[in-house]
Amino acid sequence: MAGETIGVREEFNTGRVVLLAAVAALGGFLFGFDTAVINGTVVAVREQFGMGAGLTGFVVSSALLGCIVGAYLAGRLADRWGRIRVMVLAAVLFSVSALGSGIAFGPWDLIVWRVVGGLGVGAASVIAPAYIAEISPAAVRGRLGSLQQLAIVTGIFVALLSDAFLAGVAGGAAEELWLGQEAWRWMFWAELVPAVAYGVLSLQIPESPRYLVAKGQHEQAHAVLSQVLTTGVRERIEEIRRTLREERRTSFADLRKPGGGGLLPIVWIGIALSVFQQFVGINVIFYYSSTLWQSVGFTEADALTQTVITSVTNIVVTVVAIALIDRIGRRKLLLIGSAGMFVTLGLLAVVFGTADLVENAQGVLEPVLGDTQGVIALLAANGFVVFFGMSWGPAVWVLLGEMFNNRIRGTALGLAAAAQWLANFAISTSFPKMAEIGLSFAYGFYTACALLSFFFVLRFVPETRGRQLEDM
Repeated sequence: MAGETIGVREEFNTGRVVLLAAVAALGGFLFGFDTAVINGTVVAVREQFGMGAGLTGFVVSSALLGCIVGAYLAGRLADRWGRIRVMVLAAVLFSVSALGSGIAFGPWDLIVWRVVGGLGVGAASVIAPAYIAEISPAAVRGRLGSLQQLAIVTGIFVALLSDAFLAGVAGGAAEELWLGQEAWRWMFWAELVPAVAYGVLSLQIPESPRYLVAKGQHEQAHAVLSQVLTTGVRERIEEIRRTLREERRTSFADLRKPGGGGLLPIVWIGIALSVFQQFVGINVIFYYSSTLWQSVGFTEADALTQTVITSVTNIVVTVVAIALIDRIGRRKLLLIGSAGMFVTLGLLAVVFGTADLVENAQGVLEPVLGDTQGVIALLAANGFVVFFGMSWGPAVWVLLGEMFNNRIRGTALGLAAAAQWLANFAISTSFPKMAEIGLSFAYGFYTACALLSFFFVLRFVPETRGRQLEDM
């Protein structure tokens, strides 16, 4: 394959490095699929199991509890077992969750199976960006790291598309499909195909060279880097050895300032980036969008179609982000994204706040959008996805994969990812209750978070474009 020369001495095999990054990013695909597949099942599961708003919110967000634990443990397990074994473990967890969720007998065992899947999602959220960052040349690390987000949004798209297809074939998510089972059960079982593929393909790629050097396996590390780099392999091995020479097994104590006190500033920045990424409400779109659009007057079929359109939009803008992230840098993308999200979320808050209120079957007043309001809301929602997808979606994962030095990367990334899932859980669980107060209230909160994220990036977030991981 044709090589590519960057700077003075770093020449690399483009095809090989893209292939390795793409296989690792399959974890992101399952991350997206597993978290979004619940979207098409919410109404059917709520009615079949007789759940109220609070329990519905907990069922939807329960996977995130597993995500927190999976992210917390994955970095440490990756440092002990290696990156590849953790990928295989995540694939097993995805498979078990998909099978169990489809045979659920009630809300509580469904919660258990969703938590198991969340363990896999949490592990994948840590291991994929870490592996990609460690295998990638610095000049293209941002673009390759963005494959993780592209895989996530593609997984979301495939999940929503399969939800819409299965509901369409059955005549509704609650209707029987094949083998006498409801369509919503088949929505969960569909995840078995990519989960098994992820496990098989993970066994076909080499271990991270940084993990191999840390374990003293220098010849294997040299062989792996020789697949990626065509020049400067020995120099890179020496750089890795230099940064790892004084390394001991890391713990959370290593994330604290020397002499005691709080966490290192860079760790706080990683945690805050993770929290802001969720507090703008992006996953409300992907977990509840079909329910949301039905609540304001759309049919089930139209609502599912809108979620598919939104997910396609997300894929397109992620490709744009991949093209831009190594050209204009991470900070500029985040600032552009924050400004755009502030405007579009604010517009949604205004539209929902000025909509007519109509009493539903349960006697609760809900906003119903007129034709013009409906168009504005759809445009604003998709505009929000555009600005998020081109910025905070991919850039945060890229930054988390590269902003920490080698000594603390696994542990710090695990902590930041755990914080992200905790924030996701808080937002996802609270949305049904916030929506009962008023959709304008919920979206007003997300608007305020988007504004705060702009000033946070402006003040605290460093630029990491073009820097070797050994120089962080």
